[in-house]
Amino acid sequence: MSDEPQQPHPGWAKREPEAAGDGQTGQPGAPGTPGTSGKAKKPKRPRRTGWRRLIPTWRIALSTVVVGLLLIVGGFFLGYHLVQIPAANALATKQSNVYLYADGSVLARDGEVNRESVSLARISKDAQHAVLAAEDRDFYTESAIDPMAMVRAGWNTATGKGKQSGSTITQQYVKNYYLAQEQTVTRKVKEFFISIKLDREKSKNEILEGYLNTSFFGRGAYGIQAAAQAYFGVDAKDLTAAQGAYLASLLNAPSQYDVVAHPENRPAAEARWNYVMNGMADKGWLSASDRAAAKFPKPRQSTVSTGMSGQRGYVVNIVKKYLIENGIVDEEELGRGGYRITTTLQKDKQDAFVKAVDDKLMSQLDKKERKVDTYVRAGGASVDPKTGKVVAMYNGIDYVKQYTPNAVRRDFQVGSTFKPFVFTSAVENHSETQSGQTINPNTRYDGTSERPVQGWTGGRYAPENEDHRDYGHVTVREATDKSINAVYAQMAVDVGSDKVKQTAIDLGLSKNTPELTPSPSIALGVATASPLDMAEAYATLANHGRHGTYTFVEKVMKDGKQEVELPERREHQAVSREAADTTTSVLRSVVQNGTATAAQAAGRPAAGKTGTAEEDTAAWFAGYTPDLATVVAVMGQDPKTAAHKPLYGATGLARINGGGAPAEIWGQYTRNALKGEPVSDFDLQLQDGADVTAPPSGDASDEPGDGDESGSGEADEDSTGDEDGSGSATPGDSGGSSSTPPGDGGGTESDPPSTGGGTPSTGGPSTEPGPTGGGDSGGDDSSNGGTGPGGSDTDGAGGGDSNTGFPGLPVTPGRQ
Repeated sequence: MSDEPQQPHPGWAKREPEAAGDGQTGQPGAPGTPGTSGKAKKPKRPRRTGWRRLIPTWRIALSTVVVGLLLIVGGFFLGYHLVQIPAANALATKQSNVYLYADGSVLARDGEVNRESVSLARISKDAQHAVLAAEDRDFYTESAIDPMAMVRAGWNTATGKGKQSGSTITQQYVKNYYLAQEQTVTRKVKEFFISIKLDREKSKNEILEGYLNTSFFGRGAYGIQAAAQAYFGVDAKDLTAAQGAYLASLLNAPSQYDVVAHPENRPAAEARWNYVMNGMADKGWLSASDRAAAKFPKPRQSTVSTGMSGQRGYVVNIVKKYLIENGIVDEEELGRGGYRITTTLQKDKQDAFVKAVDDKLMSQLDKKERKVDTYVRAGGASVDPKTGKVVAMYNGIDYVKQYTPNAVRRDFQVGSTFKPFVFTSAVENHSETQSGQTINPNTRYDGTSERPVQGWTGGRYAPENEDHRDYGHVTVREATDKSINAVYAQMAVDVGSDKVKQTAIDLGLSKNTPELTPSPSIALGVATASPLDMAEAYATLANHGRHGTYTFVEKVMKDGKQEVELPERREHQAVSREAADTTTSVLRSVVQNGTATAAQAAGRPAAGKTGTAEEDTAAWFAGYTPDLATVVAVMGQDPKTAAHKPLYGATGLARINGGGAPAEIWGQYTRNALKGEPVSDFDLQLQDGADVTAPPSGDASDEPGDGDESGSGEADEDSTGDEDGSGSATPGDSGGSSSTPPGDGGGTESDPPSTGGGTPSTGGPSTEPGPTGGGDSGGDDSSNGGTGPGGSDTDGAGGGDSNTGFPGLPVTPGRQ
């Protein structure tokens, strides 16, 4: 045989190794052995059969755990780095702007979302603890997430024990503020990672504050401040433990636990409330005695109205415009919400103003029987002379029914309420008559109707008195009592109409007041200032000639934390005290003896002046006590065309004059607005000689007048009285003698005066609701028998804000 190793035949079967102990096995060189080692070979592990094949080996199990942990850790780090804290969702940042009365009570809210964010310091500790007891008692000690709570909540939900979130306050805040509310795995994953990151970047107090400001409490209230107002009418800082526990209970089921809306659910609501209160006691946040004494609180029936009805809408728009125009808050920022604006309006005075208008005017209207009554509008403003704060306004019957804010509109003539500015200017400038006499209350003027003014180089100007009455020579005091046009037109020329204009601006009128033109007619009130403008000017007279920038706003807060800086109030001596106080002395006589005796109803020392616009489209009373300056205007406007309309026959009277409804409203309002406050008398420092009252002059007319701007005498056949100084073309203010109470209406009460000599302007085509309220105030002073200087058709009316009339800061140089 060959010495070469033999190859196995392909058909041979492989020999199994022999069992250990066999003599030839493992011997060196033995045929069929793989090697020469003398060790015995380890037997093979038997293969798993049957059910044992389903159980992984420990190696597989260990490998799976290691790989799983690596995946989890890797996934966590990957998710942590990939998921970023997003910007807040739109709903979470939406807030309303809250407008408050001066005492802090809510006046109105604007915006789509009823939310007012506040700092944690402005949420009572009891309310904070109540929410923690209800939602997350270990909030300050636990991590951002609670895996055990999540597992427990999932198990309870799966086993039918009720749907539970298992989320910490941090997770709930993340859901409210950063994410949507959908129940998806993706959202839960994002919530998980954002919560962890947020817990590292924000303090617990910041997270709790955010949660309390974003949670929904029912009744449309987002955030605990809105909820406190909605359910209990208090601020969040004033919530008691019982109230806080009730609000905390609502977080679980806002609609179900509202015991007012769902009284049938009261047992469930009380059970939840008790759970919260007990939790507060268990954590030591509430003493055992306080817990035992606590009773389930009674929520209020309804929330504070957030609508714009009544006076609210007017106020909100006026204050907004004031904030924007004076650079206090940017319009875009204000639109985002979150501002808490404390106004200067005092609730008791605001309510008193509304009631006075209702009692003395609105309740007298019969819109079904008298068409003219549908034209009646009212506006007014009240200012504290010492501080310049606007304490009350009346703008209309209802913002949703009449849009135009009557307190600030500048499209009705102010009539004879302007005359005091002429006299103030005369004293301020030491003016003299044409004959060289110093103008004071006892200076005598020719009160003949349609007497051409002397010294005016602009052309013939001969204004008529009401109903063409002549008065002969009268003192300035008498001319003011009876509002004699002829006297004051001449006085304006004696002083200088440009100086009169400047004095009016110094007192508080805007330099852009429409028709504030230097001409003789300026004395008769052709200018169309707003009631607020006039109140500011009269407040300067009440404050002894010192003028301060008026304001609507006491304080502005942003997001409950940041206080917005307000312009510094400036005050200066606009006119001398002598000029202001002497004017006050003359205006006191108007209330005591003249056309404004109805104002005596205030029961306090008062000074004031009545006025009527051309064609009796508006009647005014502007007056003041030492403590309050208020102007009231009754206006006529077509509700469909917005055209200015005469008020002949309104409220069933022949006419509405300044000494009628306006003075009556003023008297009732002032009495109630100052109720309970000490009665102050005027402390006056008068012009030399003004402390002595000259004896009254003989009245040249056959019989005394009986109303405002009265007079007598004959006129051309086509002439009518005109308070605004247009001469013989248009009617004017009514007038009367000092003996007539308390009316302000000239002529007889049976028929309206003739209106010959042209028709009033009817204004533009705009209709109400609308912000402008129509066109110009009507009247044409050019028809005075001359070239028409000083008439309403002259240029220089000044300004494009003739209708809206929102004066603002910074004031014009002439007003500083």
